[in-house]
Amino acid sequence: MKSNVFKAVCMTLLSLNFFSCKQKTTVRNSTNDSDIKNHHVIITYLTVGNKPKDSGTSEMLEKLNERLTKLVNAELVIYYIPWNNYQTNYNLKLAEKDGSIDLIGTGTDWLDAWKNVGLGNFMPLSDDMIKTYAPKTWESVSSEHWDVCRLDGDIYFCPEDNYTQWTNHGFMYRLDWAKEAGLNGVHSWEDMTKYLSFVKKEKGIIPWDSNGASSTFHPEGYIQSKSDFVIVDGITSTNMFGVTRGNLRKFYSPLYEGNEFIEYARLMRKWNESGFWHKNVLTDNGGNRNNRDEFCTGLSGVEQHHSQTWYTQVYKKLKENIPGADSGFFWFGEESQNVVYQTITHGAMAISAASKHPERALMVYDLLRNDKECYNLINYGIEGRQYKMNSSGYREAVQGANGIVTNYWWGRNDKLEVRDSQTAWDVFDSINATYNACKIDYPFSQLVWNLSNVSSELDAVANVYGQYMGNICYGQIADTDSYVEKFRNDLRNAGIEKIISEFQKQLDSFYSNKK
Repeated sequence: MKSNVFKAVCMTLLSLNFFSCKQKTTVRNSTNDSDIKNHHVIITYLTVGNKPKDSGTSEMLEKLNERLTKLVNAELVIYYIPWNNYQTNYNLKLAEKDGSIDLIGTGTDWLDAWKNVGLGNFMPLSDDMIKTYAPKTWESVSSEHWDVCRLDGDIYFCPEDNYTQWTNHGFMYRLDWAKEAGLNGVHSWEDMTKYLSFVKKEKGIIPWDSNGASSTFHPEGYIQSKSDFVIVDGITSTNMFGVTRGNLRKFYSPLYEGNEFIEYARLMRKWNESGFWHKNVLTDNGGNRNNRDEFCTGLSGVEQHHSQTWYTQVYKKLKENIPGADSGFFWFGEESQNVVYQTITHGAMAISAASKHPERALMVYDLLRNDKECYNLINYGIEGRQYKMNSSGYREAVQGANGIVTNYWWGRNDKLEVRDSQTAWDVFDSINATYNACKIDYPFSQLVWNLSNVSSELDAVANVYGQYMGNICYGQIADTDSYVEKFRNDLRNAGIEKIISEFQKQLDSFYSNKK
C-alpha cells in the first residue's frame, strides 16, 4: 500500500504550520429520525487505489446502497486516489475542503493522518457524537484506543483496532530454489545475496524484476535487520527517523549517522553490478509486467511486500501455478529479531472537516464496520455473484465474475471476517507465533509530533531524500561511500540536525509527562 521512493519530494504540505492551522469545526448534532426519513444523502468515501474498470464494484454498491438506504437513508459513493503519486494527490484532495468527500481512509504511519489533523482537514469529533451516531463502534473500541486518536480532547478518527494483520515488510522467495542453492531458507541479507546469485546463474532470469517504485522499503528494511531501529510514525512517510529498542528515549536518523546505511548502500551497489534487476530499473516503469505475477509463475526470484501479502495472496498461488514449488518469507528485522507491531491507526477512518453530513457519515461507517451484511458487501462483494462459500466453510471467488475494489482498510473487524480459501492459514498462525515471540508494540501511539518548528527543514530534507534515494537503493553510483557522504552533507545543510534536536525535546517531554 505504500511504495514510492520519490513521494517524499512532493510533500510540500509539510511547509505549513501544523498546530496553528488546526481549526475547531462546529459539529451539528442535528440528525434525528425525522431528518433521516425525509432527507436522503450521498456519503462519499475516499480511499487510496486505482478505480476499477469493471462492473463488479458498481453491482456491489447497488446492493449495499439498498441496505444503507433502508437503515439510514444514505448511499455510498467511492472516490479513488490513484496509486501514482498518491501521497501528494491524497493531501491535495483533502486540502480542498469543498464538501465533496465525507469519509476519509487514513493512517498515522503512511497517510499523514496527524498532519491532516493539524491542517484542519479532519473534523474533530466529541465522545457524545460518536456514541450517538456510531454506537457499536464506540462500544467496541476501548477507552485506551480512543485516546490514541485524540488531540486536545477531541477524537479525529476511528481506529482499525480489531483486525489482526502484519504489515511489516520483507522478501518472498522460492524456498525450493533456496534449498537447491544449499541454503536452509533465507534468513539474512547475506543469504539473500547468495540466493539471488543462484537465481541469476542457474535459472536464467532477472532475479528481481523491480522498478523505482519498489525502493522505498530497502533502507529501513536493512537497518531494522542489522540493528534494533524502530521507526517513529507521524513525521515523514520516508521512515527516516526513529529510536532503538535498546534506547527508546534517544531520537535519531540512521540515514544520517551510523554504519548500517553505508553498508546497505554498498550491498545495493553489489546487487546492481550482479544484475539482480534490470539496468534501466529507475526509468523502466514495468510496462505490462508485474513482478508479483512473475514470481508466482516462476519468472522472478523474489517479491518484496509485507507479511500479509505473502500468506494471503502469494503462498498458495505459487503452489497452484507450479507443482512442487514453495515459498519462504525473509522478514526485515529477522536477523536481529526486531519487529514492531503496527499502531492501531495504521488504518483509520476520519470525517472530512467540510462534510455536509458528518452524522450520517458516522452512521454509514458504523454499519460498514459492524453490520454483517454491509461488512460482507464492502469487503467481499455479493455472495453468489463475487464470492461463494465452499464445503469447508471458506470464502472463494466466483470464477469469471468481476471482483470488487473498495480498498476498505479502515474498519475491518475480526469478529465479522470470513476466512478465504486462498490464504494459507497455517502459515498465518506460524508467522504470528514467530512475531509474537519477539515483537514489541509500537511505543508512541499517543505521541503527536508537533512539526511546526521544523516544517521548512522537513520539507528540505524530504527533497534531499528524493534526489538521492533512487540511486542509492539501486546501486547506481560507483563511488558509493562518497555519494552517501554527500547525501549526509546535504541533509545537514537542509537542517536535519535541527529536526533531530526538536524531536528529541518532544520525546523528552513525552517521557516526562508519563511519570
